[in-house]
Amino acid sequence: MNTKMPRREFLKAAPVAAFALSQAVRADAPLPAASAAALKIEPFNYRGVILRASPWQKQYQSARDFYLGVSNDDILHGYRAAAGLPAPGKTLGGWCETNSNTVFGQWLSGLSRMACAGDDQALREKVAYLFTEWSKTVKPDGNCGMGHYPYEKLICGLVDMQWYGGYAGTGEMMEKVTDYAIKNLRRDRVPAAPRPWALHSGTPGEWYTVGENLYRAWQLTGNVKYKDFAKVWHYTPYWNKFADTAAPGDAWGVHAYSHLNSFSSAAMAYAVSGDASCLRILKNAYDFLQSTQCYATGGIGPAERIMPANGNLGKALDYHQNTCETPCCSWASFKMARYLTQFTGEARYGDWVERLLYNGVGGILPIKDNGRHFYYADYRVSGGVKVYARGTYTCCSGTYCQAVADYPNQIYYKDDSSLYISLYLPSEVTWERRDGAVKVVQETRYPREETSAFTVDTKPGAVFALKFRVPGWSDNMSVKINGAAAAVDCQAGTWAVAQRTWNPGDKVEVRIPLRLRFQAVDRWHPQRVAVVRGPVVMVQEGNAHEPVFKLPDSDEDLNKWLVADDIPGWFRMAPPDGQNVIAKFLPFHEAIESLAYRMYFDNDKLPFILW
Repeated sequence: MNTKMPRREFLKAAPVAAFALSQAVRADAPLPAASAAALKIEPFNYRGVILRASPWQKQYQSARDFYLGVSNDDILHGYRAAAGLPAPGKTLGGWCETNSNTVFGQWLSGLSRMACAGDDQALREKVAYLFTEWSKTVKPDGNCGMGHYPYEKLICGLVDMQWYGGYAGTGEMMEKVTDYAIKNLRRDRVPAAPRPWALHSGTPGEWYTVGENLYRAWQLTGNVKYKDFAKVWHYTPYWNKFADTAAPGDAWGVHAYSHLNSFSSAAMAYAVSGDASCLRILKNAYDFLQSTQCYATGGIGPAERIMPANGNLGKALDYHQNTCETPCCSWASFKMARYLTQFTGEARYGDWVERLLYNGVGGILPIKDNGRHFYYADYRVSGGVKVYARGTYTCCSGTYCQAVADYPNQIYYKDDSSLYISLYLPSEVTWERRDGAVKVVQETRYPREETSAFTVDTKPGAVFALKFRVPGWSDNMSVKINGAAAAVDCQAGTWAVAQRTWNPGDKVEVRIPLRLRFQAVDRWHPQRVAVVRGPVVMVQEGNAHEPVFKLPDSDEDLNKWLVADDIPGWFRMAPPDGQNVIAKFLPFHEAIESLAYRMYFDNDKLPFILW
């Protein structure tokens, strides 16, 4: 995916000469002191990590190619027309019928991150052109025609253009539009409420997500106006529900994605201030989401709502096809988990990322054609299906770009003495250290198979630790070094630490047993279960002409009755009475468009016989 061009040639080819690559702004630049003190470990910030061949690298490449191919004139049409400028092309349509506000900032962000990760000159040029031409449509006073939602996404994109794209020219525009926003954005800031419907995202809509990227703008520039403006949007009424508990009784009924996303603003408030109460809120909110809101896939938000902790999460599977707003929720979850991993250094937060990589955004239909994309995942007990959204270029086409761009940034973390492996995904990483670079290549067919192999390339006698995330669900994970069993403690939910003196060509093999197990949807529905293998949710084909088969009652019997099929990663039923069951189990991420499937089973009510 590398489309490299020498720097001198790029500067000649760049759409605007002023968009020189900045040597001062780097993705690995140190954060301001308050932020650096908040970090225990760091991701690689889209540098030094390369995805290798896998279904998720293929998805990443497909997304990159799609967004690169969207007409610049179409993206810019509404802006140019409104400004009275020549406007070739046409609007994108769908949610972007008037202009591209819904997605514009997120596309600048996602494509800048992809450009950084892949050293991708074509993406850099596209982002530069879009920004330069859009800038011509902004009024002299900084009015860019954006309310709270698109303005916050715009700031994200402008920050990322500098931090990850290396563009030096966005700072003046970011200050200009922010000065206008400070004077003109509504500040009624009504918190969200379950009723009436119009308040599910608060008033004005999603105002509480604005702070995150303003804090990032302060980190980048040091201009205090961004930090001060970020404080205006603190969501204190909702965040304080989690100040002292992970089980608040009144946090439900509100918009799922935007409230999940609001915790990224709490995370950045902690990053810039070091206020321990913000970190406590973030940790409690995470535990609340995991214990009361998450399906087996990691997805949340049936009918786009946070559920009360009373069994409604499970009940929703009877009624709602719109089980999870997948691209949006995956993106917000990725961010929340990454912030917590950085701030705490704990391995456990990578489990949510892993589940959503395989069953969330990594398991949906790809964006294609004229902005047709996936929106809702369907987990209903009566059976689900993957379909494209009716509308085009919705919010999910913005978060899809960012979430897929995040794949290489979720695999590895680092500190001064350790390299952390959080995801088992074919890839390679180059870790720049004071005493010499270390390159690690990861080869794996996980989660189809149980092992991941790592080859270390370093100078002889290098001393450091490789730390491997032990999934919270796992039992008996083991580590081999150069073919011999290593005395490495592999406690679930922690890092397994291989500390030693390394030499070029050293090899490490991690084995994570992938047993099948039942996972109940919530504690009120212990028999409403999904079948899970490792981090992967399995679904049963739903179009077989046979009764809905009853699964066994225990995990032990489940592993006896489900037998490996000829298709790797698939299973067929082989009950002890010899009954022939046609419908097979397959990973949810392998279910194709319009394939009927069953994810959840009421095991205490089956089999259900129709004839």
